[in-house]
Amino acid sequence: MADSCMQGMDMGFVGLGYAKVAFLGLVQGITELLPISSTAHMRVVPAVLGWQDPGSAFSAAMQLAALAAVISYFWNDVRDILSGSLGALKRRDFADRHFRLALWIMLATIPIVVAGVALSGVLNACNSPLRGLGVVGWACIAMALLLALAELRARHARTMGQASMADALLVGVAQIGALIPGVSRSGSTLTAALGLGFKREEAARFSFLLGLPAIALAGLKELWELHKAHLDAQGWSILAVGLVVASLSAFFAIWSLMRVLERFSAWPFVIYRGVLGIALLLGLAMGWFA
Repeated sequence: MADSCMQGMDMGFVGLGYAKVAFLGLVQGITELLPISSTAHMRVVPAVLGWQDPGSAFSAAMQLAALAAVISYFWNDVRDILSGSLGALKRRDFADRHFRLALWIMLATIPIVVAGVALSGVLNACNSPLRGLGVVGWACIAMALLLALAELRARHARTMGQASMADALLVGVAQIGALIPGVSRSGSTLTAALGLGFKREEAARFSFLLGLPAIALAGLKELWELHKAHLDAQGWSILAVGLVVASLSAFFAIWSLMRVLERFSAWPFVIYRGVLGIALLLGLAMGWFA
């Protein structure tokens, strides 16, 4: 496919082929659930390697790989929320903690859905200004500073059992930041949860569970958009390769993140994001990127 733009959608991943998409799927899976921004890496890695941008459609569709990894890793939590909520509905027990958490998750999804619909024309457009490396660089630095501030001020005392609807809504609003390449959904929500006083591992758990509907909706919406854009059989098969590789690497990324947060802190991610952002801006100033 010579032209990566179809019906206004950027689908550069098709032109990359199976091997390159598999490699990008590996990178996407690892970075999607770490607070370092997968979208940033989907812009940086191809730029460094001299490949074309795989496009926003690829990044959004890869959300389904993250969805599979999160559900697998937190299966006990997901099962308890689903079964507990259904049981509470049958009993009309609307004070049940599982029902309340499920309700909060749905409410927390509304802000990013509204923002995503409002910005969809810009986010998915070919050569979108939001995917510029300058935007990514500044976003990386800004989130590094915010995550550092959260670590410095966090109490690391609260658990998910102590969460309130206000907590869920604030973390939900923080998800909007994920629409900007370089911010990271995991990074913005983890920062918000830490700022609300949650323990590091509890903040990550809260962040991932609250993000499940948003992740699912983003991925499924992109598959539907690709269908409407008449992506051909080869394109679907290339995308499938990326999804499989990304799912496996995303599960490893969650496991690694939880170990780091349980034993250390979020500082390694603060440093990484800061260095990445500075390197990007310096590279642009020096003309290292085309």
